[in-house]
Amino acid sequence: VQLVESGGGLVQAGGSLRLSCVASGSTFNVNHMDWYRQAPGKRREFVARITSDGGRTNYADSVKGRFTISRDNAKNTMFLQMNSLKPEDTAVYYCKALVYGLGYWGQGTQVTVSS
Repeated sequence: VQLVESGGGLVQAGGSLRLSCVASGSTFNVNHMDWYRQAPGKRREFVARITSDGGRTNYADSVKGRFTISRDNAKNTMFLQMNSLKPEDTAVYYCKALVYGLGYWGQGTQVTVSS
């Protein structure tokens, strides 16, 4: 499974961005998918998860109520709608797919929120 993220960029605090993650390869084996992020000098941290059928989601407390994860299985694409962005949301955002217990990562997309 190959994953490619896009949609990052520079935005002012309070603004919005929508990230996309397109999967290719053996996508029919993909279980749940996640978004993670890593800020400079910090550990990679969990942001959000969505189940294979999109029926269940969960979020880190820091983004709950501001971010929405979704997926379109027909297009092998996962999204992260990010609203009310804060400077502390600045990070490289990665998508991750779980396939038969193995995690596959994308290359990341930079999100920078200016104050």
